[in-house]
Amino acid sequence: MFSRLNSVTRHLASSHRAMSSASTKRPLLLYTAGTPNGRKVSIMLEELKATYGIDYDVHSIDISTNEQKEPWFIKLNPNGRIPVLVDRQRADFSVFETAAILLYLEQHYDTAQKFGFDPAAQPNDYSEMLQWMFFTHGGIGPMQGQANHFIRFAPEDIPYAKKRYLDETKRLYNVLNIRLTDRDWLAGPERGVYSIADMNAFPWVNGYSFCGIESLDEWPNVKAWIARNLERPGVRAGIAVP
Repeated sequence: MFSRLNSVTRHLASSHRAMSSASTKRPLLLYTAGTPNGRKVSIMLEELKATYGIDYDVHSIDISTNEQKEPWFIKLNPNGRIPVLVDRQRADFSVFETAAILLYLEQHYDTAQKFGFDPAAQPNDYSEMLQWMFFTHGGIGPMQGQANHFIRFAPEDIPYAKKRYLDETKRLYNVLNIRLTDRDWLAGPERGVYSIADMNAFPWVNGYSFCGIESLDEWPNVKAWIARNLERPGVRAGIAVP
């Protein structure tokens, strides 16, 4: 009975949020939760808001109750994961996977390319940006995510799994540390330019303590890069969403 009541309550709350969001007519709607993947997109949206005045609505998803597995959400993302972006200005076109969302926003809303590079005019810089985005998407995110799971949430203690994923996370931090030698940002000429490559990696690395890493002192370039990210108002606003 209580399970059914909770389901009805969540449905009514979701309907109310959807009606409220629809009435605002903001161009973008973000379905998200307070996770590293969710924060990547909210950081980009806050940067776009500060730069171009583009506003957006937020629908907070309760992943603790598997709201992202409900049929209405599966229609938006068959993989049942957050975040999902809905573009109301483009016939409610929906985008899932964080790297894909960042690239979509950069393509359609970053008209002055403040957070990316022109693939025709700056092909090498654009390629570097993609390389470091995919490095995070295929490396840091999955490995640190598994470290988080086995250290924080696994129903049984599996020392091998905890060590394997924590060691790999640390190895990937070392790769970042090498890249950030004499650089401020991951992609771009000379010392680099702040871009969606940084937005894509920052939320995971900023959550280092959650997987049991006590300090970033072992990776001083990464530590300085984290501090530079946190100096940006858009980053600070983005990590506070939802």
